[in-house]
Amino acid sequence: MPTHQSPEQLASLLRELSKLPKETEWVEFKHHNDNPPMIGEYISALANSAALLGKQSAYVVWGIADEDHALLGTKFKPSTTRHKQQELESWLLQKIAPKIHFQFLEFEVEDRPFVILEINAANHTPVQFDGVEFIRVSSYTKKLKDHPAKERELWRTFDRVPFEQQMAAENQSEEQVLKLLDYPAYFDLTQLPLPDNRAGILNALKADRL
Repeated sequence: MPTHQSPEQLASLLRELSKLPKETEWVEFKHHNDNPPMIGEYISALANSAALLGKQSAYVVWGIADEDHALLGTKFKPSTTRHKQQELESWLLQKIAPKIHFQFLEFEVEDRPFVILEINAANHTPVQFDGVEFIRVSSYTKKLKDHPAKERELWRTFDRVPFEQQMAAENQSEEQVLKLLDYPAYFDLTQLPLPDNRAGILNALKADRL
């Protein structure tokens, strides 16, 4: 579910991801490259690979050097980027199926701009971009149909997900999430203190994979 993250939380996430020894099947590093179809392929591939690896989210990070993972900053600004006369995020939403949650997070660290694209893992069927399913093979983005062993394992992964852990609703606003969930009962049953703000409540629910 989407939750607000403070600048400090985003800086911490950036540094944790930059510590990875290399790009993985669930993390991609970029400096300035902002090609929209490429981003769409990453969303599909990383969402599917995250599901295969049991990860809740996958990430594309702009502003990190490929070689040594130095924090360089980026010129990419998704909030003002347009493609085919549309806002970038709107164009991507039209091309991704089934609809999954992803969000561009823009922030600064040491006066340098960075962007993290956070992508929810696929949850019941492979994610497509423009009608094609993609997957990560090591640090490369490939068509899923060209890797039948990974395709079979991905479907087995979906089959193994218990009903209770499957997505109940997608693309809900924060207000809708709190209306749909009886969160006071959750905090009462878990004997946890009820946070005094919406961000705290959502972060606690997310941490428990709700």
